[in-house]
Amino acid sequence: MKIKGYAAQNAKSPLAPFSFDRRDVRPNDVLIEILFSGICHSDIHQARDEWGGSIFPMVPGHEILGRVKEVGSSVKNFKVGDIAGVGCLVDSCRVCGSCKESLQQYCETGMVGTYNGKEKDGAITYGGYSTHIVVDEIFTLHIPKNLDPAGAAPLLCAGITTYSPLKFVGVSKGHKVGVLGLGGLGHMAVKIAASFGADVTVLSGSKSKADDAKKLGANHFALTSDSADTAKLANHFDFILDTVAAKHDLNQALGWLKREGTLIMVGASHQPLDLGVFGLIMKRRKIMGSLIGGIRETQEMLDHCGKHNITSDIELIQASQINEAYERMIHGKVKYRFVIDAKSF
Repeated sequence: MKIKGYAAQNAKSPLAPFSFDRRDVRPNDVLIEILFSGICHSDIHQARDEWGGSIFPMVPGHEILGRVKEVGSSVKNFKVGDIAGVGCLVDSCRVCGSCKESLQQYCETGMVGTYNGKEKDGAITYGGYSTHIVVDEIFTLHIPKNLDPAGAAPLLCAGITTYSPLKFVGVSKGHKVGVLGLGGLGHMAVKIAASFGADVTVLSGSKSKADDAKKLGANHFALTSDSADTAKLANHFDFILDTVAAKHDLNQALGWLKREGTLIMVGASHQPLDLGVFGLIMKRRKIMGSLIGGIRETQEMLDHCGKHNITSDIELIQASQINEAYERMIHGKVKYRFVIDAKSF
């Protein structure tokens, strides 16, 4: 089927209207009419080939929410009319140890990304900046009915990217959690950490975000460029979730952790970050990374957000505004996630 979308033709070109083919619905597939598609900072990195390995033309988008229009003959868990979601992956090997644990994002032969990836038959995957998508039902997610659909779209990446590591390390009532950076990921981290009962501090270089931090559910705000503020944070946090997608000082953040505290990396800078080992050694601190979440955990996250009525704070845009949105995201001028109205493709 012929689909309308927006694509980057190369790493230097702006995104522009693009027509392409989706596969016909197979027995285990779900055809989704896309309603809303979130814009993730990784879309910019990939569309501009900042991480390397980009495949062009590229239709980005992996925060996809829509309505089921058709189901294959063997589909059991979705029906026409359901509101469904698609996140960052659309397939994996399904047989390795990680896949068997529903940790498909760590598939040992490589997950198939929703865009900029290759299907098992070699076909290039095209993402959510489009009108429709066809996905195996195993990689399709149920969206709680009480959640605003546009605000729920970013949960498929920003939500699970922050939920998964906070759940993995066991954040709960009484833990002190720092959220470094208050952007698309950071604002979701605040909401989710607060829903786990943590004492949450936003760590930001922008004083203007102090009021928003409190509105989003943070207990405290600290200005990272203010020496008086940062002096109070020494040996303070059990966990810091680092959501910053640009070059920044990891050693400063390490100093804010308690003995045996953990710095969790989810922001993906395309520039190398400097790390001094003494910040780790002297307090037996840890640093770890985390990549989105598997399908089972993503559904768990969506159900948790439904229970706590958590969605992303968004700015709804038309497809013609994608390039402007990219520039605004780079300069931190969005509160806090752009979402494309798919009717505008």
